[in-house]
Parts: sequence; C-alpha cells; structure tokens
Amino acid sequence: MYNPTVARLTYRALLGRRRALILFVLPALLLVIAAAIRAFNGADDQVAADVLGGFALATMVPLIGVIAGTGAIGPEIDDGSIVYLLAKPVKRPTIIFTKLIVAVAVTMVFSALPTLLAGFILNGNGQQVAVAYTVAALVASIAYSALFLLLGTVSRHAVVIGLVYALVWEALFGSLISGAKTLSVQQWALALAEKVTGDGLVSSEVGLPTAIALLAGVTVAATWFAGHKLRTLTLAGEE
Repeated sequence: MYNPTVARLTYRALLGRRRALILFVLPALLLVIAAAIRAFNGADDQVAADVLGGFALATMVPLIGVIAGTGAIGPEIDDGSIVYLLAKPVKRPTIIFTKLIVAVAVTMVFSALPTLLAGFILNGNGQQVAVAYTVAALVASIAYSALFLLLGTVSRHAVVIGLVYALVWEALFGSLISGAKTLSVQQWALALAEKVTGDGLVSSEVGLPTAIALLAGVTVAATWFAGHKLRTLTLAGEE
C-alpha cells in the first residue's frame, strides 16, 4: 500500500522552494508569538491554552493541512502529469494511500512539532497544555490531510474550497456556532486534548468516544473515496 517512488515525487512537490517557504511561515509566526507572550506576560497556563487553541489548532493546523493535502495530488491533476503516474503499474489505492502518508507527515512536522515547542515556550508544559495540544494537532493532521487530499482529487478549486473550510467553517463557525462545532475536526481533536489536561483548561463540544469515531470514520471514508475517484479518473482518461 506504500510506494517509495510515489512518496519521493510527492515529497519533492510539497517541499519545493516556494511551497516550503509557505509551510514555514505559520509555524515561525506561532513561535514568535509564543516567545513575545512569554517575555511580556510570563508563564500562564490559561494564556498558553488560549494561544495554542486559538492560533495553532484553529488556524495553523488546518491551513497547513490545506497546503499539504491538496498539494499532494491537486497540481498533478491540474497540469495533466497525473496521467504519467497512472500509466505506471501501481494500484490507484496505493497512490492515494502513499500521498496521504506524505501529506500527514508534512502536516505533522509543520504543525504538531511547532505546537509542542510553542507550548513549552509559553508555560513549560504546565498542566500538560503543550502535550495536549500536540496530541490534538497530530490527530487533526491525519483527518485534515485525508479531507484535503480528497478535495484535491475531486475539484480543481481544492485550495480555495479548503481555505474557505479552514478559515470560515473551522476558525469562525466551528468556534462560535454550537451546531457547527459538532461537525468540526478541531472540536474532535480538542476532545483528546481535553482528556490529556483534564482540568478545565481545554474543552470540547464533542465527547471523546464520538470524537475518535468521527476522526477515524472521516479519515477512512475520505481516503476510500479519493481512491475511488482516482479510479474513475483513470477510466475517463482511457475512454
């Protein structure tokens, strides 16, 4: 289910000079913000939770997921180069699964690791805040990568749709409207962070069992449908 050649090509596409610069911007901004807050405000558990929840998990993780998830396959479909990959004796589910693994790895490195570092800068991991939000960032990276990889497979406007989802649904509606919170990857990830801290610093609108089921279900369903769409694309090209 994992093809090293496909993985290498995907890593090369995602970590090209221009895209890599974009990937570094948000983590660097998070670390700068964390350092400034610690310097002027000192260590504060609630402030650390607010910063990691409001910027890292609500904004940085989904945006990086958009870049990695859509960038893993979208550009190849847009410019037609996917045809050369599909002509190789590689199963379509293997292509999708490999690209998902690469997208997840890139999203985790550029979101979960900076979240952990920012948490230690903000309050030295007091009340396990840094670890809690790192766990949330890790699981959210998987779900976001699968969702945005699917978007990159089914739409030529995947980046725009992904940005609308990340900035409008997750960051705005998913934080303010109770009904939307239940259908938010951010809230599902927060359920795990809440379990790690367990002292009221982190709260989620979704219970832990439901959150785990939804995270797993969305990831599996999005990955399967992306593979199905890629098979359909192949048949259309052959016809």
